[in-house]
Amino acid sequence: MTVSSAPGKVYLFGEHAVVYGEPAVPCAIERRARVTVNRREDDRLRVQADDLSLDGFTVEYGGTTDARPDVDVPENLIEAAMGYVDEAIEQVRDVTGDRDAGFDVTIESDIPLGAGLGSSAAVVVAAIDAATRELGVSLETDELAERAYRTEHAVQSGQASRADTFCSATGGAVRVEGEDCRALEAPDLPLVVGFDGGAGDTGELVGGVRGLREQYDFAADTVASIGDLVRQGERALAANDIDELGRLMNFNHGLLSALGVSARSLDSMVWAARDAGATGAKLTGAGGGGCIVALDSTDATETALSFTPGCVESFRAELATEGVKRLQ
Repeated sequence: MTVSSAPGKVYLFGEHAVVYGEPAVPCAIERRARVTVNRREDDRLRVQADDLSLDGFTVEYGGTTDARPDVDVPENLIEAAMGYVDEAIEQVRDVTGDRDAGFDVTIESDIPLGAGLGSSAAVVVAAIDAATRELGVSLETDELAERAYRTEHAVQSGQASRADTFCSATGGAVRVEGEDCRALEAPDLPLVVGFDGGAGDTGELVGGVRGLREQYDFAADTVASIGDLVRQGERALAANDIDELGRLMNFNHGLLSALGVSARSLDSMVWAARDAGATGAKLTGAGGGGCIVALDSTDATETALSFTPGCVESFRAELATEGVKRLQ
């Protein structure tokens, strides 16, 4: 039996624009997915989801998820619990050369699904790390991040960036621009997260931005402006200038709203955080619902969010300086 965990993330800047080669700066947070793997004697997979912010269930099947298992749960739950795991196991079989390996996989997570906190990336990173080690292979962090990216790229029909998986594998704050991924020095940022209990459709939202960018020059200019903002944000992060970071986060939220990826619940939480004195606040992730991230060293923003209609959870998010953890 092997056990690995990997952290979720928030975006300080750059979501959506990163899809078009612009830089992005996500940072890992101490909300984690934990994956336990046991090798089986056959080539089947058994996936047990004990949490994932969903009701738990267990599914056992053979082959790939191209042939849907006959279970009495909604399709989106099957995709959430098994789609990424199935492709991750294919990466494990490829990198280890063991094409007949089967596994019992148990997933536990305190990262809300589809909320912009990198739940799928964390599950994929932890699953690949645990399963390869179960077969006697230990991947270096860069290779782990690459294999995790290939998993998300396949599942998301080529629309994934390297940002989520690299950040989850390495921890801390990172900069991603195309294939260039690197760690950044970052202070212990006073991160506060608000969650509306929902989830956006990442594919639909990414496709919507793509359509705007192709139709309107000013939409393409907006995407490029986000890239320019990220570069300014890197300088503020290096200088530990929290006030400037906050201002740029506010600006980034406005640009994302202009691209149509915000939502009323996200805007309400952003404004509640700002009114409470947060230095800055913005949506994080694909948008359409999910989470916002704010900078506030006091308890005011977390308290304000807890009383904001549409916010179902607010919490302080500690920076995860360590990425994947090998627990057993």
